[in-house]
This record gives sequence, C-alpha cells and structure tokens, in this order.
Amino acid sequence: MPSRDLDFPVFDADNHMYETRDALTKFLPDQYKHAIDYVDVHGRTKIVVRGQISDYIPNPTFERVAAPGAQEEYFKHGNPEGKSYREILGRGIDAPAAFREPAARLELLDEQGIQCATMFPTLASLVEERLRDDPDLTHVVIHALNEWMHEHWTFGYENRIFPVPVITLPVVEKAIAELEWVVERGARAVLIRPAPVPGFRGPRSFGLEEFDPFWQRVLELGVLVTMHASDSGYNRYANEWEGTSGEMLAFGKPKPFSMVATHDRAIKDAVTALVCHGALTRNPGLRIALIENGSGWVRPLLHELADTYNKMPQAFPEDPVAAFKRDLYVHPFHEEDPVGLVQLLGADHVLFGSDFPHAEGMSDPITYVDELEGLPDDQLRKVMGGNMFSLMGLTVDA
Repeated sequence: MPSRDLDFPVFDADNHMYETRDALTKFLPDQYKHAIDYVDVHGRTKIVVRGQISDYIPNPTFERVAAPGAQEEYFKHGNPEGKSYREILGRGIDAPAAFREPAARLELLDEQGIQCATMFPTLASLVEERLRDDPDLTHVVIHALNEWMHEHWTFGYENRIFPVPVITLPVVEKAIAELEWVVERGARAVLIRPAPVPGFRGPRSFGLEEFDPFWQRVLELGVLVTMHASDSGYNRYANEWEGTSGEMLAFGKPKPFSMVATHDRAIKDAVTALVCHGALTRNPGLRIALIENGSGWVRPLLHELADTYNKMPQAFPEDPVAAFKRDLYVHPFHEEDPVGLVQLLGADHVLFGSDFPHAEGMSDPITYVDELEGLPDDQLRKVMGGNMFSLMGLTVDA
C-alpha cells in the first residue's frame, strides 16, 4: 500500500528507466554499427563511443545500481559526518524488472500510489555531448534510441507511463522529422538537452530564429517540451579551472569547485537563451517543463532578468519575467522550498517529481506531498499531478 493516502491522482514528472544493453545499438544502421559498443575492462563492462571508452556512467548495463534514494538524506540534510561518497551511496542492488520493464513498473507505481509518470532514459544523457562534433551521427544515434524506446516501452504504456523520447537539434530539418516521427507513435512529451546546440558551424542557442520552424512545429503538434538535467558540456569549463581533463561522471565523486561553479549553470543559460533570444515571444504558447534541474536558481535569475530589462527594455521583445512565468514549468527538488516556489511562480507552474529510482532521488516518491504542507488543497492537487495531467493533455482520472 502507498505510504500516503491521497484522495486525488498523482503524476510524477520525473521517473527514470534503466535502459537495456542494446538500447543505443539495436536499431543503428549497419554503417554505424561500431559507433556505440561495449568492452570488458578488467571484468567490468564499459560503453565505447566512437572507439573511446566512457566512464560517464560506471555500469552502463545497469545490472547493479544504487538503491533508490540512497542520497536522499545527503541532499536534504548535508553530510555533517563527512562520509565518503561510497559510504553515502551504500551497497548497490540488483536492478529489478520494474526499473527496466513497463509491466513491472506499472505494478510498482500502483504500490507507490502513483497514477502516471513521465519516464526519462538514463543512459541517453551521455550521447549528445560525446558526439558533439558529428551532427549527422548524433541524429542517427538518437533516432536509434527512440526506436528502441518505442519498441520496448512504447510512448504511452497503458496510458499511465509516458516514456520521453529525445530530440536533438543540430540539423533543424532532421529535428522536425524526428519530432513528427515520435508524435505519430504517441509521444506526448519530448526531451531536449539544456545546452548550446552543436552544429557544422559551431554551437549556437536554440532560442535563435534559426530554430523557429522547430518550435512552430512543436506548437502545431501540441507536444510538451521537457528539459532534463544532462551532460550539457559544462565539465569542459570546470576542467580548465581544476587544471584537469576528462569527462563528466554522472555518478562520480563531486568536486567542490565544479559543484559551485557549474551548479545550475546549464539550465539558467538555457532558460536565459529562450527568453533573451526571443524564442518564447516569437512562438507564444510553448510549454516547457524544466525537470530535475531544481529551483534554487529561479529567484536569482528572475531578479537578473528584471534588472536587465529595467536598464535596457529596448533590447527585449517583451518583459522577460512575464515570458518566463507564462511558458515555463519548474520541478523543484524535495530538499528545496517547493512552497516558496509556488508563492513565486503560482501553483499552476510547479511540478512534483521524484527522480525515482535514481540514488539522488526519493525512495518513496509520494512523500513529496509532505514538503507541500500548508498549501491549500487546490494548489496541492495541481503540484502533485494536476498540472502534469493538463500539460500532457490527459484527464485527471487518466
């Protein structure tokens, strides 16, 4: 039975699947078969991207994973005892079927008291940064992943689990084609990496007019856009200050400088680009959900936008704070101040998400409701699910 008895349906905006070993390879065309591979390194399986071993995810087969919520107390209360990263994570577990298969996951959602969930891939977050200098290959690999996701999970399992396919943007025409492909197969939401878009002429903002045909097609199809925390490339910047090299490690030991210097940078820059480069103004009605990016950055950014607008209003197509509050929806972490965010943005623009079953997420997702104590019932219902039902075009009793 669920640990909390709620009298309304709950929609978790941030659930994750652990992909199977063939997720990135099964549907790769023959000429690209060796773009992604796996090798054995001293008895441990590692993923290889274009001949380069990646440690971004230490166990890319996900046969053993950290226990859900292993870092929950660490994020909520800190680490006053100075425990090591390994001590905080504790012993791993064998990944159960519910982390890898839709039918078993549906049973688990019932046990947790969750009606619906958007289901984000995990391994997918390594692809775009490691293929950033080859836009064509990026599109090929992302499409192969989406094909696997559609075959293995569908894009709307039992109208309750909604896996989120990835859209990569280097070539706008190909991004539109991929968008149409996934929507034709039932996708209600798509995932875009919060990072500059690599391209043949270098990286650029997805807020520029070049991408308006894509955003217009998003509007025409009525699909929700999500931006989920990923490897957005900011590790390269941190490495310069650290005097080191190497890739971002999704589950690696954090470094103090990197945590401070790059914390929230990717999502702040992504949102600033959408607002300041005018994408939200030129494409009114976009709905963009910011998932697993936290919310501590929201108030400072709104202050910076308001201050800049006050000094140079002629440089903006509209009031940037109004654009933010109209089109963006924010998922605050449980350890932050969700009630304060509701007061800042309004209950209509705040989303519940648990990050289950990741280590940094919540072991019991529905307990997020405890962090919303004091909210009126109508606002509580919106945050815990009503907003996501609406954004996904579903009835509340879906």
